[in-house]
Amino acid sequence: MTSSSVSFQQQLSDSQQRCENALNSALHQLNISDDYLADAMAYSLFNGGKRVRPFLVQATAQALGINDARVDIAMAAIEMVHSYSLVHDDLPAMDDDDLRRGQPTCHIKFNEATAILAGDALLTGAFEILADMPADFSIAQRLQLIRLLSQGSGASGMVAGQAIDLASVGKDVDLPHLERMHAYKTGALIRISVLMGAHCGNPDSETLRHLTTYANAIGLAFQVQDDILDIESDTVTLGKQQGADVALNKPTYPALLGLEGAKDKAKQLHQQALEALKNLSGDTLALAQLADYIITRNH
Repeated sequence: MTSSSVSFQQQLSDSQQRCENALNSALHQLNISDDYLADAMAYSLFNGGKRVRPFLVQATAQALGINDARVDIAMAAIEMVHSYSLVHDDLPAMDDDDLRRGQPTCHIKFNEATAILAGDALLTGAFEILADMPADFSIAQRLQLIRLLSQGSGASGMVAGQAIDLASVGKDVDLPHLERMHAYKTGALIRISVLMGAHCGNPDSETLRHLTTYANAIGLAFQVQDDILDIESDTVTLGKQQGADVALNKPTYPALLGLEGAKDKAKQLHQQALEALKNLSGDTLALAQLADYIITRNH
């Protein structure tokens, strides 16, 4: 871990701009033939997201000395998948949310069918831009990035977590069940963001092991903090309906551990993440600062 003269907030802002430039390039590359669909996709991508997952791609790659077009494409791909997941999560058949980041959700702004199609197009587009990486990036590397994103977003990752979540509503679940659910639902894409950043280069197995420990810890911490904010924050700050999880009788960490217990859990996970980074060479300061940000954010 090394020092940096640029503040974390500035690094995050710079990364957000880099990601938005990459997303604009990706939408242009996809050559979307329907204007209404294109508008819905752009609306879902450019609505003020924190871009945590693309930041993780960039910060991990830079820690390993990589900073080229591969990173930008991987940043765009992971954010397209994340945005698709939010569009579909907000649908009436899922969480039935009207607000996302303080704005009407995609199905409210457009319509339900268009929101479904916009999500579908964002998901498939993510794999298209990875497959179409410039020729000077090896086919093996492109395939590895595609494989990672598939695993993190599909039936062995995020989609599995959402299925477990839907099946858990209104039921009494224990802590191992909740942690398993969120390891898939939230943690999978965060872990894959870190690993995609690493696989923009050629990481060794020891590096991957420590990065995976770090990613698993911050992925779970992210969800614990979300659950805490659902209780402590407000709708304006969150940009979505405060108390929605409680209203839906969803299992949460404060419900199982109590509010103070959930806060202690977040602190423990934060420490695990920082300990994992100590085993890595290279500039891991941004990764450490991201771990700090995850448990101190208010939205």
